[in-house]
Amino acid sequence: MARKSSLRDFQTYLAGRLSDAAQGHGGASWLGLEIGDDGWLIDLADGGEIVQAPQLAGVPLVRPWFSGIANVRGNLYAVTDFAAFLGARPTPRNANARLLLVGVRHGSNAALLVPRMLGLKKPENFAEQAADEAFPAWGRRRFVDEEGRLWRKLSVRELLADPDFMNIGL
Repeated sequence: MARKSSLRDFQTYLAGRLSDAAQGHGGASWLGLEIGDDGWLIDLADGGEIVQAPQLAGVPLVRPWFSGIANVRGNLYAVTDFAAFLGARPTPRNANARLLLVGVRHGSNAALLVPRMLGLKKPENFAEQAADEAFPAWGRRRFVDEEGRLWRKLSVRELLADPDFMNIGL
């Protein structure tokens, strides 16, 4: 019971931070995601809402990384399994999986299914590295944390503009 209460408190706190970031209040923060063995960072202002992964309605004749359509409080979201989109193993549908509603701020009902959230990260704890020019524009920026772990920074705006991401049909 205490674990459930702690998770609820954390989600409430994180939702408040996301709201503050979206409105421009408080310091800049990043949300850490773990995709396979890779760390990803996303600006809280771009992160949107985080919800537990709901039941998804399947869509025929789509790419394998497109997970389906989610109904979140009456709004439909196109859900991409971000791990599968990156070429990693698909996200297991377990208690750690979350839906990150990334497109709302940019006029799109897009959501990313992610296997694990790592919590809030302070940008000042990271050092920017040389960009990975071989990677698509939405994930070129790289950072190293204080422990030497390499992270990629997700640019939601560029991801939503990527024709490969938006073309879900076979």
